[in-house]
Amino acid sequence: MRTVKYLTIGPCFIFLCLLFSVPANAQFSRQNQDSIRKLTQQDYNDMLKILGITSLRQGPSGTPGASNAANSDESKATHYTSLPDPLILNNGKPVTKSRTWWKKRRPEIKEYFDREIYGRVPAKVPKVGWVITGISTDSVGPYHVTVKKLTGYVDNSTYPAISVNIDLTLAIPRSAKGPVPVIMEFGFSFPQGTRPASARNTQQAGQTGPPMSAGPSWQQQVLEAGWGYAIIVPVSIQADNGAGLRSGIIGLVNKGQPRKPDDWGALRAWAWGASRALDYFETDESVDAKKIGIEGLSRYGKAAAVAMAYDRRFAIALIGSSGAGGVKLYRRVFGEQVENLASSGEYHWFAGNFIKYAGPLTPNDLPVDAHELVAMCAPRPVFISAGSTTVEGAWIDAKGMFLGGALASPVYELLGKKGFGTTEFPPMETALTSGEIAFRQHSGGHTVGPNWPYFITWAKPYLKEREPQLLPGNKMPRGYKPPERH
Repeated sequence: MRTVKYLTIGPCFIFLCLLFSVPANAQFSRQNQDSIRKLTQQDYNDMLKILGITSLRQGPSGTPGASNAANSDESKATHYTSLPDPLILNNGKPVTKSRTWWKKRRPEIKEYFDREIYGRVPAKVPKVGWVITGISTDSVGPYHVTVKKLTGYVDNSTYPAISVNIDLTLAIPRSAKGPVPVIMEFGFSFPQGTRPASARNTQQAGQTGPPMSAGPSWQQQVLEAGWGYAIIVPVSIQADNGAGLRSGIIGLVNKGQPRKPDDWGALRAWAWGASRALDYFETDESVDAKKIGIEGLSRYGKAAAVAMAYDRRFAIALIGSSGAGGVKLYRRVFGEQVENLASSGEYHWFAGNFIKYAGPLTPNDLPVDAHELVAMCAPRPVFISAGSTTVEGAWIDAKGMFLGGALASPVYELLGKKGFGTTEFPPMETALTSGEIAFRQHSGGHTVGPNWPYFITWAKPYLKEREPQLLPGNKMPRGYKPPERH
């Protein structure tokens, strides 16, 4: 039983706590939305003041035809001259042995990402206690699953004014005869009344996300492979706006105070939450915790890449349309740019220090680039997914993401694995799946949907699939005992 503690705090802070602890399906009023924007701008201005920044470059528009539209002409994309080499140490010496990569070069790269881009996770972050809040059975297409609803309660005894309760759903095939691999998705959560009808009508057990494409859902495809699936809700860990930086897990650790310039942003916080879910999987006898995959789309594709890079326990990743801030090269002038990421609308994903690269510094001053985030995942397998440039749009920059994988390939090869084997951007719907880095650009829009079958086929040798056996009825297996609460 959890003890609720009360204390006297200011009305503004009470509003913040209420605003960012509401259920994921709550509907914000216009007044609350205006308050979020106001508080976000205030926090952003405070960080600019800390950094001593008085002016920033404006990012391009994502609207084609606008006077400042983002570049979508490949012939005008930057030919960068300062792209960092993941296999050159800071002292200029080449990395020729795997030992040097692990002991020296990878820590150098990680330090740059910590300090300048994603921010540092504090040394002392409260522990998470997982509680199974419900167990049920359900059907996902023709497959029967046991669904566990879990809440991860973050210890807030050092600052009871802020509570963080992580929302996690785990579904395991009832036909499983032992621990199974699990693919965990960073799930979108729609405010009440805004969820697209197509998404509501095709909802599966524990599913959240954008409208599904035709054919079996990703959950069905995962179950067909004999695996389980999980969905973690990022906004239950950290709000997706700057106002929330003084609440959520970041605010809890900072006791409601503003961030320092190298403190973690939302992407790193979401990745931290995914790692805490992996902690739980290591205690669940139905899960093969050595074979956990992480998947996300768009901003959650960025988070999936960060989670994979920072936690070496994740076995495999599907990075969907992560774009800038994910695996797309920062220095490439095509689609979304650093100036967009460093604006008040997206700065909360990153460390405050990242804003500097929109003024007075430039992307060419970054000590690392996105291909080195992919390199930090080595030698574990990573599948990079992109949509069509004409349907999804140039903003995401499919080629920029491809280059993020291609330029990480030498690190994989150093560690005895295989990358793309080419730096030539492949034709649409050409699957590069012969190595530990895979890539495919499908002809659809902003979705991972068309690439799920390719990912699963590619992932099977790594996760050693088990063929499922369909069970009749919808009852608990004989001898079933609910797992202990954690």
